[in-house]
Amino acid sequence: MELEWVYSLENTDWQELSELYRVAPLGDKKPDDLQTSFSNSRYICFVFDAGKLVAAGRALADGVDCSYICDVAVLPDYQGLGIGKAIVGKLIEFSKGHRKIILYASAGNEAFYRRLDFRRMSTAMAIFADQEQALAMGLLQQD
Repeated sequence: MELEWVYSLENTDWQELSELYRVAPLGDKKPDDLQTSFSNSRYICFVFDAGKLVAAGRALADGVDCSYICDVAVLPDYQGLGIGKAIVGKLIEFSKGHRKIILYASAGNEAFYRRLDFRRMSTAMAIFADQEQALAMGLLQQD
């Protein structure tokens, strides 16, 4: 398996990316929303196997203070091969020089990110569009 790594939005199939997130599973992300979020991200990474999108990730960054790694997804058949780790590593490399690199982990994946030197923040706070759903999913703590 020879993987192709792409760091630009050129020729991006937003429907294919949406399907990747659906089956990864990282939720229902609409193609238009993905185009907006990836277009507004400073660093992006796509991984292809024989022309098929198998993994993706991105980072929002300001160039100095903060880089936020998010939306790292790998097709189930490609999980466990080190692709997700390599994407995060590449996004960390791109983010070098920022005072902090933040990552929002899906519940249950904290140990994976701990192995990549991320640590739990004690002061992180969030407002979700659907606060009740975020509470139910364990993303927020009940005060």
